[in-house]
Amino acid sequence: MRVLSKLILRLIGWRMEGELPGPKSVLIGAPHTSNWDFPLALLCFWSLSIPGRWVAKHTVFRPPVGWLMRRMGGIPLDRGATQDFVSQVVDWFHREEDLTVVIAPSGTRSRTERWRSGFYWIAHGAGVPIALGYMDYARRVGGIGPSFVPTGDIEADMERIRTFYADKVARRPERVSEIRVRAGPADDGSSGGTPSVD
Repeated sequence: MRVLSKLILRLIGWRMEGELPGPKSVLIGAPHTSNWDFPLALLCFWSLSIPGRWVAKHTVFRPPVGWLMRRMGGIPLDRGATQDFVSQVVDWFHREEDLTVVIAPSGTRSRTERWRSGFYWIAHGAGVPIALGYMDYARRVGGIGPSFVPTGDIEADMERIRTFYADKVARRPERVSEIRVRAGPADDGSSGGTPSVD
């Protein structure tokens, strides 16, 4: 898959840069504005042999393609039980020696007023780094940027994230969500984006 993914990326004029901070991390997928973000991101991960698990709303896992989504590393999220989901993923990190979970914090391809903060509280609870993954359509580069272990000061940490993504160009810039979250862990989401291709 690594060789094939690199070949496909080369053929379509994309390349991958960066690397994960270690065996465990929460990898942000942003900006997320297009149906094509998901397949491009998978190609980028595979090209680096990243065995990432990704989060998406549970409706994506319905038949007839649900089995394939799970086989490709998908984790279904029931948004009605988000806080339980955050706890579950934190427990996974405590049990596993090697785990990367990919989350699109905007939770949708459409523009929203804020990100869902579940990605932050998962990383904070598990004591693992947040890695800043991106798809930059201006440069045709998929990448993994800097990483940091969340401090618990979510406002300060979100400022770091905003600064990093300021120059990353989405496929549909008009759909880019505001990079801000609610301050407390009682937020409604660790939602992942929907990886469908219309």
